[in-house]
This record gives sequence, structure tokens and C-alpha cells, in this order.
Amino acid sequence: MDIVSSRAEQYALAHTSAESTLMHDIASHTGSHHPHADMLSSHVQGKFLEMISCLMQPARILEIGTFVGYSGLYLSRGLREGGKLHTIELREQDAATARENFRKAGVQDSIVLHVGNALQIIPTLQEEWDLVFIDADKVGYADYYRLVLPRLRRGGLIIADNVLFHAEVLQEKITGKNALAIHAFNQMVKDDAGVEKVMLTVRDGLFLIRKK
Repeated sequence: MDIVSSRAEQYALAHTSAESTLMHDIASHTGSHHPHADMLSSHVQGKFLEMISCLMQPARILEIGTFVGYSGLYLSRGLREGGKLHTIELREQDAATARENFRKAGVQDSIVLHVGNALQIIPTLQEEWDLVFIDADKVGYADYYRLVLPRLRRGGLIIADNVLFHAEVLQEKITGKNALAIHAFNQMVKDDAGVEKVMLTVRDGLFLIRKK
């Protein structure tokens, strides 16, 4: 099931600021060489993340799920002077690719790349987050949310990706551990009175969650 029609997505892409040469090369290389290229954010989604970051001008961003660094590069463009983006990747090979992409973009000094289990790494980061992007293993979303929310500043924003999970959460009977985990996460956020939230049908679904 298509969440958004391909024609609408192409129209949106045609009316979105152009992709830089570097970002185009990263997306193209990932699409041609990575077995899980479908995990890469789209250009429109990347520009959306960049727009939010630029509007917020965060001092501290946390990204859970680096992959090859594509979304992190977009998020980093809004950092205020002296700001840092901390990003966590489980797989060493993808982390190595991301590290090289950060170097190519010349932003390696403003990005701190952590390699390992996010559930173990997040508690060691003694930061107050302005902006958090969750795009990692779906069964971990609820745990990531519980870990980062106490350290999110008031007015800070969490963005969770894939919250429509290939439209599987729209089924009358939801099956599959990932879809069930995402549905449970969505319900948890919906019931959390401490946050304002809006779910967007951008690509595979984005949940914007602002701490009151």
C-alpha cells in the first residue's frame, strides 16, 4: 500500500530545493551498493529535517541511527555556532561510511559519532538535547523515547521516523514485531500528556513530538 502516491512525491521533489552534489553522490552510491539502501532518508525528508534544524538552531542534537550519515548531514546544517550533533550507529561498517561522508562535507568537528548499542550509549551522554531524531530499530523506539525525554529541554523536539511503517500500522489486524512495536510507540506518545504531537504523512511517516 502506498502511503503517498508516487506522483505526489515526484511533484514534491520537483518543488523542493535541489540536492547538493555531495548529498546526491551519497544517495546514489548507497542506492547502488548498500543492501539496505531503502533505509536511507529521501531528499524531501532530508530537507524537511534541515528546515526544522535551521528554524530551531539547536546547540545539541541527538540522532539515533546514523546509517551512512545522510540525515545527520541535513540535521547538522541548523546547528548554532559551537553546536554538536551526537549520532549513534550500531554497525561499524555503516559508521565508517558515515565518518567518511562527514569528512567530505567538512563537518566532522561538529559531529560526534558513537558506535555501539544506543540503549547503552544514551545514558552516558550528559547533554540537554534540543532536537532528537529517532530512526533506528523499531522495537527500540519506546525505550529510546523513555531515555531521551527526561534530557530533552522544555520546548525541545523529538522526530521519530517510520511511524506509519510501510502502512502496516493501518491494517485492521497488525502483525509483525516491527509494526506492533511502532503501533505501541505511537499509542504511548498519543497518551503522553507531557508533549504536544503531530504525525505527518511524509514518506513513511514522521512523528513530531514537542516537550511542554
